Amino acid sequence: MPELPEVEVVRAGLEPAVSGARVTGVLILDERALTRHRGGAADFEAVLTDRVIGGAARRGKFLWLPLDREAGRPATAMIAHLGMSGQLLLRHPAAERERHERVRITIEHPAHGELAVVFADQRTFGSLAIDALEPTPDRAAGGWGTDVAAVPSQVAHIARDPLDPAFDDRRFRARLGRSRSAIKRVLLDQTVLSGVGNIYADEALWAARIHPETPADALSTRAANRLLAEARAVLLKALAEGGTSFDAQYVNVNGEAGYFAHSLNAYGRTGQACPRCARPIVRVSFMNRSSHYCPRCQRRAPGLSRR
Repeated sequence: MPELPEVEVVRAGLEPAVSGARVTGVLILDERALTRHRGGAADFEAVLTDRVIGGAARRGKFLWLPLDREAGRPATAMIAHLGMSGQLLLRHPAAERERHERVRITIEHPAHGELAVVFADQRTFGSLAIDALEPTPDRAAGGWGTDVAAVPSQVAHIARDPLDPAFDDRRFRARLGRSRSAIKRVLLDQTVLSGVGNIYADEALWAARIHPETPADALSTRAANRLLAEARAVLLKALAEGGTSFDAQYVNVNGEAGYFAHSLNAYGRTGQACPRCARPIVRVSFMNRSSHYCPRCQRRAPGLSRR
């Protein structure tokens, strides 16, 4: 599943192309792409057509395109979640359909002319929707790419991500102190902090030398701060390298793959030498997926049980 770096790469690619553009057409090829929309395909098309897009914003793994406000109606945005294999691509309006194209939105930009925003999704777990914006409880900007203190209602339960200027380190440490769950489970909880999935959780824990099954409340303040710092460093490096692509499912808006996979230290490196100590990286089952870690660098505390 695309995580923070991959979704941010997509958001940053969309922003200059969609900001100030007017939606001139909406083609729904597969209504499964609208599972998060509270109306049907006809409603999605009617609400979105002829609206002006204000930009591109993101919180965690969700991104949204704010829409111009209609008189007497609440502020709204088109939200997108890429699911396991969703892609948002910029194409010429006359370009042939993508292999797994689900929705095509034609826009007219004052500087770039006509473009098509294509939502393609091989596994159909991603979704688009029109949603109302609601004020953020902390009165800070809703996420990256916006200075408006509002967030789509379907995204309001998602915590801020570690790169968000409004992320509260103290609150995060307090959440750790109240949880007996394994620290990796907490990192994957999008209501605690967002944008971190299996790949970057493994990488951050490896960098911080913390065993993934360490109870969250067993971490000292120093260890929690180190973990946050390493998580931020990993996410920033992945952003700089265009995200992680293992196959053709994740690409940027131009269809290009990221190359952070070449910088991974733990994730997906089962049996390979740890870059720090040369001990083989191990893979264990965790929450219906896998954890990858170094048994020497990330020692399991004596008596630590699985949680």
